[in-house]
Amino acid sequence: MWIYEKTLEYPANVSYPDPRMAKLIIEQYGGPDGELAASLRYLTQRYTMPIDQAKGLLTDIGTEELAHLEIVATLVYKLMEGASVEQLKKAGLADYYANHDKALFYVSAAGNPWTATYIQAKGDPIADLHDDMAAEQKARATYENLINLSDDPCVKDTLRFLREREVVHFQRFGEALRLVQEWKDSRKIF
Repeated sequence: MWIYEKTLEYPANVSYPDPRMAKLIIEQYGGPDGELAASLRYLTQRYTMPIDQAKGLLTDIGTEELAHLEIVATLVYKLMEGASVEQLKKAGLADYYANHDKALFYVSAAGNPWTATYIQAKGDPIADLHDDMAAEQKARATYENLINLSDDPCVKDTLRFLREREVVHFQRFGEALRLVQEWKDSRKIF
């Protein structure tokens, strides 16, 4: 089904350990507008899309979001790697460390565990595609905020790549929405 290359879609480099930034970026790992929620949303919604183009798009973007999840995980891991317990405590990660050490776990930046309530599948393709477009815009805004919070040029570079993919996904969902609306309008029965 897939050809998997054991490389990240985009490099996730860091200049130095920064547990404070790791705590913030984990939002895109297990937060409500993060990559896990996006991938599961799209890979679930694809089943009720009425046209093949929309099904294929949701499959493609859902799969790409899994690749982005891997990038985010790598960033968080590298930002925590080599950090001392004191640095983790200073960054507000003492509770996280007590439960998970430096292992990756699906939580938001506030420490809330990931939940399926973060995703939606209405079964109405128009509603779902609008939801998807909104999700991409929220993720874009989060990446912009993270870029503003980082001092590391390597981290900023990776975050910029992820932000730009959110913009592309938003555009592609807009195209799918147009196609689905055209399909619905063409099904007039008199």
